[in-house]
Amino acid sequence: MTKKSMDHHNMLRKVSRTFSLSIEFLPYILRESITLSYLLLRVSDCLEDHEGIPTEEKPELLRLWANVLNGSAAVEELSQRIAYLDPSDDPEVQTAQQAGEYLRLLRNLPEDLQKIILNRVEQTSLGMARWQEHGPFVEDEAAMDDYMHQVAGLVGYLLTEIFAWYSPHIKQRIDQLMPLAREYGLALQTVNIIRGMRKDYERGWVFVPQTFYEKYGLTRDGLFAPENLDKAVLVINKLADKASKHLLNGINYIIALPRYQHKIRLACMWPLFFAIKTLAVSKNNVNVILKEAKLSRDQVKKIIRDTSWFGWSNHWLFYYYKQLSHSELE
Repeated sequence: MTKKSMDHHNMLRKVSRTFSLSIEFLPYILRESITLSYLLLRVSDCLEDHEGIPTEEKPELLRLWANVLNGSAAVEELSQRIAYLDPSDDPEVQTAQQAGEYLRLLRNLPEDLQKIILNRVEQTSLGMARWQEHGPFVEDEAAMDDYMHQVAGLVGYLLTEIFAWYSPHIKQRIDQLMPLAREYGLALQTVNIIRGMRKDYERGWVFVPQTFYEKYGLTRDGLFAPENLDKAVLVINKLADKASKHLLNGINYIIALPRYQHKIRLACMWPLFFAIKTLAVSKNNVNVILKEAKLSRDQVKKIIRDTSWFGWSNHWLFYYYKQLSHSELE
């Protein structure tokens, strides 16, 4: 393994310890393609989220990045536009500023894989640009689903298309898998929104639908006011109900994957069951509003151990889903 390939795998660990666990467990060609996919998506995330980028420039930069991906713009133009961002102790900025290197590494992959990755990351980036122009509020559940599709549903499609390229049996099931792939992405993103409500609010964004909190007489700011914690918990639980539906379809996605592709199934199980457990500890938990609810390392290790032993069984997956869904913070 070359020094350069070590670099991009190390960067994956820096930007996401959770997803690196799953990605590094995969067979080599899947590990390479999904690692690069993830890093290219984090370039989009940086352009969407970074507080140092003026709000009015974000859609333009995201569309420039989309043009880099489709070959109509040079990556050097993007690099120059974001050169002023400080990469110190910020792996997401480091990733964005090394986008050219990751695109170079992408060219080592088979051409069909390159097309899948570039197409889906371009689509996601354009969706992010549209939402940056839309503004930091979500009118209703349909709008929330649209946002989540852009940033997570399309990623579900991306993963499934890569898996289908790798496995003829998965390719045969692609029509069944694609709608569930979107649900899988929405499941993870709904829980991510719940978990990150406070941080998103502090940077000016609220992804909770207005209809969800207005139902309880709350305003956008009132949702996060300490005196409204009792009503805010009701909003969290309404979001949790929505997340549960997506998560159950996420289980159906994994079950639709061939059981003999155990590594692929496990790589999909881990983020999903982390999300299921995170949702369980978020229900009725005021920390979601005040700071953040997250899993301990021991809880993560237990999920990895349990699924590694028993995850081959589709029946057990439903049992484990129910068990984690009804568990609380230990």
